[in-house]
Order: sequence, then structure tokens, then C-alpha cells
Amino acid sequence: MAKAVSTMMRCPAPFGHSYPKDLVSFIYDRWEDASFVARFCREAACSFRLPDREVLEQVLSTCYQASLLREEERPVMFRLIIRDSQLFPAEEGPPTGMHRLIFSRSRPFNEYELHRLAPAADFYRTLIGISIDPDDGAQIWGMLHSGTRWMHAVYGGRKTSPPLPLCLVVYVTGAGQISVCIGAEIIASLNAGQINCPTIDVFNSSWISESLAAVHAETWTLHQAARARAEKHWADLDPEFGKNVAQQAIRRIISVIRNSNHGGLLIYLPPEMTEEILEENQYMTIKYQFLEYESRQRFRTLTLRIMNTLAEIHGAEAHGTGKRVGWQEYVTSKNETIAMLDEAIFDVAHFIAALSAVDGAVVISKRQELLGFGGVISGDLDSVGMVTHALDTEGGQTEPVLSEGVGTRHRAAYRLCQKLHEAIAIVISQDESVQIVKWHNGSVTYWDQVPTGVPGF
Repeated sequence: MAKAVSTMMRCPAPFGHSYPKDLVSFIYDRWEDASFVARFCREAACSFRLPDREVLEQVLSTCYQASLLREEERPVMFRLIIRDSQLFPAEEGPPTGMHRLIFSRSRPFNEYELHRLAPAADFYRTLIGISIDPDDGAQIWGMLHSGTRWMHAVYGGRKTSPPLPLCLVVYVTGAGQISVCIGAEIIASLNAGQINCPTIDVFNSSWISESLAAVHAETWTLHQAARARAEKHWADLDPEFGKNVAQQAIRRIISVIRNSNHGGLLIYLPPEMTEEILEENQYMTIKYQFLEYESRQRFRTLTLRIMNTLAEIHGAEAHGTGKRVGWQEYVTSKNETIAMLDEAIFDVAHFIAALSAVDGAVVISKRQELLGFGGVISGDLDSVGMVTHALDTEGGQTEPVLSEGVGTRHRAAYRLCQKLHEAIAIVISQDESVQIVKWHNGSVTYWDQVPTGVPGF
């Protein structure tokens, strides 16, 4: 189970707009990079190969044409997997496997057949299966029911999904919107005439880790204190585990806001400045402010309970082995208490996401303490004429950008981060684009999270 889903960086076409043939060329160019291929073919016996260029062009072009059609005024959406039907076990099914259903006779692979099948092949649960015949080309052999667990890696969550085999998977999510994956990993997307390619996840950057280090240290200290009081032996935890749980919760908040199509603004404030900002209305006013009770800190309380419970339930098996437990044990746990805590932490994430429907920012401390919503950033703060666009995860490669081309939420976030260098703002637009904003290397800097090809993230 991947803990994170990659953000995307844009790879512009030389003449302004890209089409399926350009996407195929980009994929083949990447396949010439040995380090890129090694990410997928780690074993010497790996037999995965890209289809012939002409075949892949036919498949993606057909998907592109299907995406331009409409189904009762709804966009055509589907997932497609390129693999022979006989390579899937007949007896498996969700939630731990794939349910293979083969048509009595193959269907022609064209945009009209995809258009007809798409409503039955729910994007989040089912894939359309095709195989490549040397004589007849691509043919639709049936459907593959995957269930929804695969989305937990995208939206943030604990449940493991049945692993996709090493083969090409295509997502079609709207007019001209195509993503190509190898297994579960997206390698390139075509969206609005632009080719997007994955990079390292911004949430795993060193600057975010450093920004939240003191807060994670606090939680770790609380866990160690609980461990010292325990009557039974507890397993050693991976020190990164609490951070991973918190990251998944943030991903869920972002994905729910994106699915709502109304946009939102999340402001994360340094804990040491929280009271100063709230009591003196410095830099912002919060229309709906919460009192300082335990309920405001529920995120950290649940994270700590998950850490303590995981260490406790693995205590006996890890005793004397020196083994650390962490994310893998968490996502595969069948313990009822872990399942309930996991559900509880994501219920809080959904609640916070819903608060963004009210005009203004949802304000949270970096300690994951929910301070309030309807936050209005002071208009007295100096405007920001020029910001820095980070082109890589750590902000080493950048370009200057005028701020005048963005909306009110973005400009408010820029003003706040220019004044409060330790604040982090996450701006979600109605068009589903996401910016992470921070004062970085002497200027207001933002990182883009271009749509990954999965709706809502």
C-alpha cells in the first residue's frame, strides 16, 4: 500500500497543446530512461513491456475520442486495463482480489463501445478489460470488478487494496482527460492539452518535515510517556508513523473539498502563535471560533490513541525481536479498535472539509488543533506582487510569477504567508487545482498539485 500519491509537474508540449500521439511519445521517451524502468521492473525476470507504439496510439486515441462523447449530459468516465483475461484468477473478488467477468464474445474496441459500457463500468469500482490480438488489434474481453479500496491510496486511508498486476491501466475522467498508469502508479496524464508527469510527493518533502518536527516530537513524547505507564510490553513504533497518519488525514480533507467543487482555504498556524493571533485578531479574524476544550484537539488525541493501540496489540509478537511496527502493520491490521479509530480520524477529516463550504478559511494549528472557520485574512497586510513557483519538491528549482492572475483565496494566502513565515496555506480552487503556499527561501512560494487523473485528487 502506498502511503502517498504523487503530485504532478507539467511537461509542456513544444507547440502549446498535446494530444494522444504526444502522450505516447512522452511515455516512450520515459521508457528509455533505465532508472524509470527500474521502478517497475525490479526483478530480473520481469517480463513487462510496453505495447507497440502504433497499438498504444490506437488505444489512447480511441479513449480520447470516447472522452469527447456525452452520456445523458454526464462526462464519460472509465478505467481500462490492457491484459489478457486468462491472466486473472477466476475465483477471486473484492475487497481482497479482482472479480473477472468475461463476455461470451469479444466486443470491438472503439469509442462508441466504450461510450456504451462506461455507465456500467463505474469508475471507482470496475475496469473495462481489453487484450491485444496480433491480427485483430485491441478487443474488449469483459469487465474487472476491483472494488473501491484502491482509492484509499489516493484519498488517504488505511485499507489495503488488491494489487494491480504490472500492466497498463488507462483512466478517462472527462473530455480530453486521460491518465496512463503502470499498475497503480500514474506515469503521465493528458489534461487540457497539457502532459503532466509525476514527481516526488510534496507532503514528503524535507521542508514540511522540518516545519512540523516540533509538533511530531510532542506527540512522540506523549506516546513514550504512555508506553512507560503500560503494564504490558509494547512494540517499538516507527518514529515516522504518527506523521504518516497525520498526512493521510490532510489528504482526505483536501480530496473531500475538491470533490465538493466549491473550493476552500486551509490555514495551518504555528502553535506558539495561536493564542496571540486569536485573541488579538492579528492578521485574521475568525467568525466561528471554537473554545479551547479537548474537542478542539481530537485529531491529535486520535493519532496518539492509534499509536498507542498499535504498539500495544503488537507488543507480544515483537517482544525481544527488536522489530519496529508502523504503517504496514497499521494498513493490514484487522483489529477492531484500530478500525474504529481509523474511521473516527477520517470522520473528523470530513467534518473539517465540510467547514470550508462557509466563506473564509478553516484555521488549524500545526498541532492539528481545529481553531475555527470563516477566517478572514486582514486586508491591512501588504499585498504580494510577485510570488515564486516551485518546480520541484524542495523548491530548489523555481520561477517568478505575478500574483495578479489568481483569485481572492490565493492572494489572501500569499499575504498571510508573507507576514507569518511559519504558516502553511493550502488553497483548493473550484477547478480542483491545489496550491500549497509557504514562505520559503526568502519569498512567498507555492507548489502546484496538478490533478492526478483521479477525480477529486
